[in-house]
Amino acid sequence: MKIAIIGFGAAAIGFIERVKELDHEIHIFEKSKDIYSSSISGIRADGKLFVSKEMGGDLKVDLNLQKKLVDFYINQTKHKQFETGQSFMNKEYYKNFYEKGFQPIVSEFFHIGTEQLKEVLYNIYENFKSKKNIHSHFGHTVSKIEFDADKILIDNSGPFDKVVVAVGRSGHNLVKNIINEFPELIMDNTKVDLGIRLEVPDHIVEELNQEMYEFKIKYKSKTGYMVRTFCNNPSGYVVTENYGDFITVNGHSKLKEKSKNTNLAILTTVQLTQPFNDPVGYGSHIAKLTNILAGKDKVILQTYAHFKKSKRTKNLYRVLPTLEKNSYILGDINLAYPRRIIESIIDFLENLNEVVPGIANDDNLVYAPEIKFYSNRLSNQKVKNIFFIGDCSGETRSIIYATAHGWMMAEKIT
Repeated sequence: MKIAIIGFGAAAIGFIERVKELDHEIHIFEKSKDIYSSSISGIRADGKLFVSKEMGGDLKVDLNLQKKLVDFYINQTKHKQFETGQSFMNKEYYKNFYEKGFQPIVSEFFHIGTEQLKEVLYNIYENFKSKKNIHSHFGHTVSKIEFDADKILIDNSGPFDKVVVAVGRSGHNLVKNIINEFPELIMDNTKVDLGIRLEVPDHIVEELNQEMYEFKIKYKSKTGYMVRTFCNNPSGYVVTENYGDFITVNGHSKLKEKSKNTNLAILTTVQLTQPFNDPVGYGSHIAKLTNILAGKDKVILQTYAHFKKSKRTKNLYRVLPTLEKNSYILGDINLAYPRRIIESIIDFLENLNEVVPGIANDDNLVYAPEIKFYSNRLSNQKVKNIFFIGDCSGETRSIIYATAHGWMMAEKIT
Protein backbone atom coordinates (compact mmCIF):
# COMPACT_ATOMS: atom_id res chain seq x y z
CA MET A 1 0.00 0.00 0.00
CA LYS A 2 1.21 3.51 -0.84
CA ILE A 3 0.33 6.04 1.88
CA ALA A 4 0.84 9.81 1.94
CA ILE A 5 1.07 11.63 5.27
CA ILE A 6 0.67 15.41 5.23
CA GLY A 7 2.46 17.03 8.16
CA PHE A 8 5.16 15.70 10.48
CA GLY A 9 4.04 16.26 14.04
CA ALA A 10 2.84 14.14 16.94
CA ALA A 11 -0.06 12.48 15.11
CA ALA A 12 2.10 11.59 12.11
CA ILE A 13 4.78 10.20 14.42
CA GLY A 14 2.24 7.91 16.08
CA PHE A 15 0.98 6.67 12.72
CA ILE A 16 4.45 6.04 11.26
CA GLU A 17 5.80 4.40 14.41
CA ARG A 18 2.96 1.88 14.24
CA VAL A 19 3.44 0.99 10.53
CA LYS A 20 7.18 1.52 9.94
CA GLU A 21 7.98 -2.20 9.99
CA LEU A 22 5.08 -3.15 7.73
CA ASP A 23 5.29 -3.54 3.97
CA HIS A 24 3.89 -0.10 3.07
CA GLU A 25 5.47 2.74 1.09
CA ILE A 26 5.18 5.90 3.22
CA HIS A 27 5.62 9.44 1.88
CA ILE A 28 5.73 12.36 4.34
CA PHE A 29 4.95 15.87 3.03
CA GLU A 30 6.09 18.56 5.49
CA LYS A 31 5.97 22.33 4.88
CA SER A 32 9.02 23.07 7.09
CA LYS A 33 12.21 23.38 5.06
CA ASP A 34 13.99 20.69 7.08
CA ILE A 35 13.79 18.69 10.30
CA TYR A 36 15.55 21.46 12.23
CA SER A 37 12.72 23.91 11.57
CA SER A 38 9.95 21.42 12.34
CA SER A 39 8.06 21.12 15.62
CA ILE A 40 6.26 18.29 17.35
CA SER A 41 3.45 20.49 18.62
CA GLY A 42 2.64 23.78 16.97
CA ILE A 43 4.95 26.77 17.02
CA ARG A 44 6.21 26.23 20.57
CA ALA A 45 5.89 23.37 23.02
CA ASP A 46 7.60 22.47 26.24
CA GLY A 47 7.46 18.70 26.06
CA LYS A 48 4.64 18.14 28.52
CA LEU A 49 3.30 14.59 28.37
CA PHE A 50 0.54 13.12 30.47
CA VAL A 51 -1.50 10.03 31.15
CA SER A 52 -5.16 10.75 31.83
CA LYS A 53 -8.69 9.76 30.90
CA GLU A 54 -10.01 13.27 31.58
CA MET A 55 -8.05 15.59 29.28
CA GLY A 56 -6.22 15.83 25.99
CA GLY A 57 -9.03 15.14 23.55
CA ASP A 58 -12.39 13.57 22.85
CA LEU A 59 -11.00 10.15 21.99
CA LYS A 60 -11.04 7.17 24.29
CA VAL A 61 -7.38 6.25 24.60
CA ASP A 62 -6.37 3.25 26.68
CA LEU A 63 -4.13 4.24 29.60
CA ASN A 64 -1.64 1.51 28.72
CA LEU A 65 -1.22 2.99 25.24
CA GLN A 66 -0.77 6.45 26.75
CA LYS A 67 1.95 5.15 29.07
CA LYS A 68 3.61 3.32 26.18
CA LEU A 69 3.76 6.53 24.15
CA VAL A 70 5.11 8.56 27.09
CA ASP A 71 7.92 6.01 27.42
CA PHE A 72 8.48 6.19 23.66
CA TYR A 73 9.13 9.94 23.81
CA ILE A 74 11.24 9.80 26.97
CA ASN A 75 13.40 7.07 25.42
CA GLN A 76 14.24 9.41 22.54
CA THR A 77 16.17 11.71 24.91
CA LYS A 78 19.86 11.20 25.52
CA HIS A 79 19.82 11.23 29.32
CA LYS A 80 16.17 10.28 29.91
CA GLN A 81 15.73 13.21 32.29
CA PHE A 82 12.26 14.51 33.08
CA GLU A 83 10.16 16.13 35.78
CA THR A 84 6.99 14.48 36.98
CA GLY A 85 3.89 15.15 39.03
CA GLN A 86 0.49 13.72 39.86
CA SER A 87 -2.51 16.00 39.43
CA PHE A 88 -5.10 15.42 42.17
CA MET A 89 -4.19 11.83 42.90
CA ASN A 90 -3.82 13.10 46.48
CA LYS A 91 -7.32 12.85 47.98
CA GLU A 92 -6.85 15.83 50.31
CA TYR A 93 -5.99 18.18 47.46
CA TYR A 94 -8.91 16.81 45.46
CA LYS A 95 -11.30 17.35 48.36
CA ASN A 96 -10.13 20.92 49.06
CA PHE A 97 -10.69 22.04 45.47
CA TYR A 98 -13.92 20.11 45.06
CA GLU A 99 -15.47 21.69 48.16
CA LYS A 100 -14.94 25.16 46.65
CA GLY A 101 -16.83 24.27 43.49
CA PHE A 102 -13.92 23.21 41.26
CA GLN A 103 -13.73 20.04 39.22
CA PRO A 104 -10.19 18.65 39.68
CA ILE A 105 -8.75 16.73 36.72
CA VAL A 106 -6.76 13.61 37.59
CA SER A 107 -3.61 13.09 35.55
CA GLU A 108 0.00 11.95 35.70
CA PHE A 109 2.50 14.39 34.16
CA PHE A 110 5.92 13.94 32.60
CA HIS A 111 7.84 17.06 31.54
CA ILE A 112 10.85 16.62 29.26
CA GLY A 113 11.37 20.34 28.58
CA THR A 114 11.51 22.62 25.56
CA GLU A 115 15.21 22.01 24.94
CA GLN A 116 14.84 18.21 24.86
CA LEU A 117 11.79 18.26 22.59
CA LYS A 118 13.90 19.17 19.56
CA GLU A 119 16.29 16.34 20.39
CA VAL A 120 13.33 13.96 20.55
CA LEU A 121 12.11 15.07 17.13
CA TYR A 122 15.56 14.66 15.53
CA ASN A 123 16.03 11.17 16.97
CA ILE A 124 12.58 10.02 15.82
CA TYR A 125 13.23 11.39 12.35
CA GLU A 126 16.64 9.71 12.08
CA ASN A 127 15.02 6.39 12.96
CA PHE A 128 12.32 6.83 10.33
CA LYS A 129 14.87 7.98 7.75
CA SER A 130 16.78 4.71 8.20
CA LYS A 131 13.77 2.77 6.91
CA LYS A 132 13.85 2.15 3.16
CA ASN A 133 10.07 2.34 2.86
CA ILE A 134 9.77 5.85 4.42
CA HIS A 135 10.38 8.90 2.23
CA SER A 136 10.37 12.52 3.49
CA HIS A 137 9.56 15.58 1.36
CA PHE A 138 10.46 18.75 3.31
CA GLY A 139 9.66 22.24 2.11
CA HIS A 140 6.48 20.96 0.49
CA THR A 141 3.30 22.85 1.38
CA VAL A 142 0.45 20.78 -0.02
CA SER A 143 -1.98 22.96 -1.93
CA LYS A 144 -4.10 20.50 -3.90
CA ILE A 145 -5.57 17.05 -3.28
CA GLU A 146 -7.27 15.37 -6.23
CA PHE A 147 -9.33 12.21 -6.34
CA ASP A 148 -9.09 9.83 -9.29
CA ALA A 149 -11.31 6.79 -8.83
CA ASP A 150 -9.89 4.97 -5.79
CA LYS A 151 -6.55 6.78 -5.95
CA ILE A 152 -5.48 10.21 -4.65
CA LEU A 153 -3.00 12.72 -6.09
CA ILE A 154 -1.16 15.27 -3.96
CA ASP A 155 0.04 18.25 -6.02
CA ASN A 156 0.28 15.83 -8.97
CA SER A 157 2.39 13.40 -6.88
CA GLY A 158 1.28 9.82 -6.43
CA PRO A 159 -1.08 8.22 -6.93
CA PHE A 160 -1.65 7.14 -3.32
CA ASP A 161 -3.96 4.47 -1.95
CA LYS A 162 -4.61 6.45 1.24
CA VAL A 163 -3.90 9.98 2.46
CA VAL A 164 -3.51 10.82 6.14
CA VAL A 165 -3.87 14.51 7.00
CA ALA A 166 -1.87 15.35 10.16
CA VAL A 167 -1.27 19.09 9.80
CA GLY A 168 -2.30 20.20 13.31
CA ARG A 169 -4.13 23.48 13.87
CA SER A 170 -1.54 25.41 11.84
CA GLY A 171 -2.67 23.57 8.70
CA HIS A 172 -6.18 25.01 8.79
CA ASN A 173 -5.89 26.44 5.26
CA LEU A 174 -5.43 23.00 3.71
CA VAL A 175 -8.19 21.52 5.86
CA LYS A 176 -10.47 24.43 4.93
CA ASN A 177 -9.88 23.74 1.23
CA ILE A 178 -10.79 20.09 1.70
CA ILE A 179 -13.90 21.05 3.66
CA ASN A 180 -14.96 23.45 0.92
CA GLU A 181 -15.00 20.49 -1.45
CA PHE A 182 -16.53 18.08 1.06
CA PRO A 183 -18.63 20.08 3.57
CA GLU A 184 -20.17 16.85 4.82
CA LEU A 185 -16.90 16.20 6.70
CA ILE A 186 -17.83 18.67 9.45
CA MET A 187 -19.49 17.19 12.54
CA ASP A 188 -19.04 20.20 14.86
CA ASN A 189 -17.50 23.68 14.54
CA THR A 190 -18.91 25.88 17.28
CA LYS A 191 -16.22 26.06 19.98
CA VAL A 192 -13.28 28.34 20.86
CA ASP A 193 -11.39 29.06 24.11
CA LEU A 194 -10.74 32.72 24.98
CA GLY A 195 -8.70 33.74 27.98
CA ILE A 196 -5.56 35.14 29.52
CA ARG A 197 -2.15 33.94 30.63
CA LEU A 198 -1.58 34.53 34.33
CA GLU A 199 1.94 34.96 35.74
CA VAL A 200 2.59 34.71 39.48
CA PRO A 201 5.64 34.31 41.73
CA ASP A 202 6.62 30.67 42.21
CA HIS A 203 6.09 30.77 45.98
CA ILE A 204 2.33 31.26 45.57
CA VAL A 205 1.89 27.90 43.83
CA GLU A 206 5.09 26.19 45.03
CA GLU A 207 3.30 23.47 46.98
CA LEU A 208 1.01 22.64 44.06
CA ASN A 209 3.90 22.64 41.59
CA GLN A 210 5.92 20.25 43.75
CA GLU A 211 2.98 17.90 44.26
CA MET A 212 1.41 17.93 40.79
CA TYR A 213 3.70 19.81 38.40
CA GLU A 214 0.52 20.96 36.64
CA PHE A 215 -2.79 21.33 38.44
CA LYS A 216 -5.78 20.97 36.12
CA ILE A 217 -9.17 22.27 37.21
CA LYS A 218 -12.50 23.33 35.70
CA TYR A 219 -15.06 25.72 37.15
CA LYS A 220 -18.55 26.72 36.06
CA SER A 221 -18.56 30.49 36.54
CA LYS A 222 -21.50 32.69 37.45
CA THR A 223 -21.85 33.63 33.77
CA GLY A 224 -22.58 30.00 32.90
CA TYR A 225 -19.30 29.62 31.00
CA MET A 226 -16.91 26.80 31.88
CA VAL A 227 -13.45 28.09 32.80
CA ARG A 228 -10.35 25.91 33.01
CA THR A 229 -6.62 26.03 33.64
CA PHE A 230 -4.27 24.96 30.89
CA CYS A 231 -0.51 24.71 30.27
CA ASN A 232 0.87 25.43 33.75
CA ASN A 233 4.62 26.14 33.60
CA PRO A 234 6.47 26.09 36.94
CA SER A 235 9.48 28.43 36.93
CA GLY A 236 8.67 28.98 33.28
CA TYR A 237 8.62 31.72 30.68
CA VAL A 238 5.87 33.61 28.89
CA VAL A 239 6.38 33.75 25.11
CA THR A 240 4.44 34.91 22.06
CA GLU A 241 3.15 32.83 19.17
CA ASN A 242 2.98 34.19 15.64
CA TYR A 243 0.03 32.91 13.63
CA GLY A 244 0.99 34.97 10.59
CA ASP A 245 -1.71 37.63 10.74
CA PHE A 246 -1.92 37.91 14.53
CA ILE A 247 0.11 37.33 17.71
CA THR A 248 -1.01 35.45 20.81
CA VAL A 249 0.62 34.70 24.15
CA ASN A 250 1.72 31.28 25.37
CA GLY A 251 4.09 29.77 27.94
CA HIS A 252 6.72 27.08 28.25
CA SER A 253 9.15 25.66 30.77
CA LYS A 254 12.69 24.39 30.35
CA LEU A 255 14.18 21.42 32.15
CA LYS A 256 17.32 23.21 33.35
CA GLU A 257 16.92 26.98 32.90
CA LYS A 258 14.38 28.31 35.41
CA SER A 259 12.70 31.64 36.15
CA LYS A 260 11.17 32.80 39.45
CA ASN A 261 7.60 32.82 38.10
CA THR A 262 4.92 30.31 37.21
CA ASN A 263 2.60 31.01 34.27
CA LEU A 264 -0.61 29.30 33.26
CA ALA A 265 -3.56 29.88 30.95
CA ILE A 266 -7.06 30.65 32.25
CA LEU A 267 -9.45 29.81 29.42
CA THR A 268 -13.19 30.35 28.98
CA THR A 269 -14.86 27.92 26.62
CA VAL A 270 -17.29 29.64 24.27
CA GLN A 271 -19.66 27.32 22.42
CA LEU A 272 -22.08 29.13 20.14
CA THR A 273 -25.06 27.86 18.18
CA GLN A 274 -26.29 28.20 14.61
CA PRO A 275 -25.92 30.15 12.41
CA PHE A 276 -22.43 30.57 13.93
CA ASN A 277 -19.92 28.35 12.13
CA ASP A 278 -16.55 30.12 12.30
CA PRO A 279 -14.88 29.76 15.73
CA VAL A 280 -11.42 30.32 14.22
CA GLY A 281 -12.63 33.54 12.60
CA TYR A 282 -14.22 34.73 15.85
CA GLY A 283 -11.12 34.02 17.94
CA SER A 284 -8.83 35.49 15.29
CA HIS A 285 -10.87 38.70 15.23
CA ILE A 286 -10.47 39.16 19.00
CA ALA A 287 -6.74 38.40 18.76
CA LYS A 288 -6.32 40.97 15.97
CA LEU A 289 -8.27 43.58 17.95
CA THR A 290 -5.96 43.01 20.92
CA ASN A 291 -2.93 43.34 18.64
CA ILE A 292 -4.25 46.64 17.26
CA LEU A 293 -4.29 48.03 20.80
CA ALA A 294 -0.87 46.61 21.65
CA GLY A 295 0.92 47.61 18.46
CA LYS A 296 2.80 45.56 15.90
CA ASP A 297 3.87 42.08 17.06
CA LYS A 298 2.94 42.78 20.69
CA VAL A 299 0.48 41.55 23.28
CA ILE A 300 -1.17 43.39 26.19
CA LEU A 301 0.15 43.08 29.76
CA GLN A 302 -1.94 44.25 32.71
CA THR A 303 -1.92 43.82 36.49
CA TYR A 304 -4.77 41.75 37.87
CA ALA A 305 -6.10 44.72 39.90
CA HIS A 306 -6.41 46.85 36.79
CA PHE A 307 -7.82 43.90 34.83
CA LYS A 308 -10.65 43.72 37.39
CA LYS A 309 -11.28 47.47 37.39
CA SER A 310 -11.01 48.03 33.63
CA LYS A 311 -8.12 50.46 34.07
CA ARG A 312 -5.01 50.69 31.96
CA THR A 313 -1.84 49.52 33.69
CA LYS A 314 0.96 52.07 33.65
CA ASN A 315 3.37 50.61 36.21
CA LEU A 316 4.23 47.18 37.63
CA TYR A 317 5.04 46.42 41.27
CA ARG A 318 6.46 43.22 42.76
CA VAL A 319 5.90 40.75 39.93
CA LEU A 320 8.13 41.28 36.91
CA PRO A 321 7.33 39.68 33.54
CA THR A 322 9.37 36.90 31.99
CA LEU A 323 8.15 37.94 28.53
CA GLU A 324 10.70 40.03 26.65
CA LYS A 325 10.06 43.76 27.02
CA ASN A 326 9.76 44.42 23.29
CA SER A 327 6.94 41.82 23.05
CA TYR A 328 4.31 43.55 25.21
CA ILE A 329 2.74 46.91 26.03
CA LEU A 330 1.11 47.88 29.33
CA GLY A 331 -2.57 48.37 28.56
CA ASP A 332 -6.16 47.35 29.20
CA ILE A 333 -7.43 43.98 27.95
CA ASN A 334 -11.03 45.08 28.61
CA LEU A 335 -10.94 47.19 25.45
CA ALA A 336 -10.61 44.06 23.33
CA TYR A 337 -12.35 41.21 25.17
CA PRO A 338 -16.12 40.64 25.57
CA ARG A 339 -17.21 41.56 29.09
CA ARG A 340 -18.72 38.16 29.75
CA ILE A 341 -15.31 36.55 29.16
CA ILE A 342 -13.66 39.01 31.57
CA GLU A 343 -16.30 38.37 34.25
CA SER A 344 -15.90 34.60 33.90
CA ILE A 345 -12.13 34.81 34.41
CA ILE A 346 -12.45 37.16 37.41
CA ASP A 347 -15.05 34.90 39.03
CA PHE A 348 -12.76 31.90 38.50
CA LEU A 349 -9.70 33.59 40.03
CA GLU A 350 -11.52 35.11 42.99
CA ASN A 351 -12.86 31.69 43.95
CA LEU A 352 -9.53 30.00 43.27
CA ASN A 353 -7.92 32.50 45.65
CA GLU A 354 -9.83 30.84 48.51
CA VAL A 355 -8.02 27.56 47.80
CA VAL A 356 -4.71 29.02 46.58
CA PRO A 357 -4.14 32.25 48.57
CA GLY A 358 -2.28 34.85 46.53
CA ILE A 359 -3.34 33.59 43.10
CA ALA A 360 -5.49 36.74 42.78
CA ASN A 361 -3.00 39.25 44.20
CA ASP A 362 -3.38 42.74 42.76
CA ASP A 363 0.10 42.83 41.18
CA ASN A 364 -0.01 39.42 39.53
CA LEU A 365 0.32 39.72 35.77
CA VAL A 366 -2.34 39.13 33.11
CA TYR A 367 -1.47 38.77 29.41
CA ALA A 368 -3.74 38.65 26.34
CA PRO A 369 -4.66 37.39 23.87
CA GLU A 370 -4.49 33.75 24.97
CA ILE A 371 -6.69 31.82 22.57
CA LYS A 372 -6.92 28.09 21.93
CA PHE A 373 -8.59 27.12 18.70
CA TYR A 374 -10.56 23.94 18.28
CA SER A 375 -10.33 22.61 14.75
CA ASN A 376 -13.58 21.59 13.10
CA ARG A 377 -14.47 18.14 14.36
CA LEU A 378 -14.21 16.05 11.22
CA SER A 379 -15.59 12.69 10.21
CA ASN A 380 -13.28 9.96 8.93
CA GLN A 381 -16.25 8.09 7.43
CA LYS A 382 -17.47 10.51 4.75
CA VAL A 383 -14.70 10.59 2.12
CA LYS A 384 -13.06 7.38 0.96
CA ASN A 385 -9.33 6.89 1.64
CA ILE A 386 -8.65 10.27 3.29
CA PHE A 387 -8.23 10.39 7.07
CA PHE A 388 -7.69 13.22 9.56
CA ILE A 389 -5.62 12.59 12.68
CA GLY A 390 -4.39 14.70 15.58
CA ASP A 391 -5.39 18.27 16.33
CA CYS A 392 -6.54 19.05 12.78
CA SER A 393 -9.27 16.42 13.21
CA GLY A 394 -10.79 18.27 16.17
CA GLU A 395 -10.41 15.09 18.25
CA THR A 396 -7.18 15.86 20.17
CA ARG A 397 -5.51 18.70 22.07
CA SER A 398 -2.23 17.25 23.35
CA ILE A 399 0.97 15.53 22.25
CA ILE A 400 0.05 12.12 23.71
CA TYR A 401 -3.56 12.09 22.47
CA ALA A 402 -2.46 13.23 18.99
CA THR A 403 0.23 10.53 18.90
CA ALA A 404 -2.29 7.95 20.09
CA HIS A 405 -4.77 9.04 17.42
CA GLY A 406 -2.15 8.41 14.75
CA TRP A 407 -1.26 5.03 16.27
CA MET A 408 -4.91 3.96 16.49
CA MET A 409 -5.71 5.11 12.96
CA ALA A 410 -2.73 3.14 11.63
CA GLU A 411 -4.08 -0.01 13.28
CA LYS A 412 -7.50 0.63 11.77
CA ILE A 413 -6.64 1.35 8.13
CA THR A 414 -3.49 -0.68 7.42
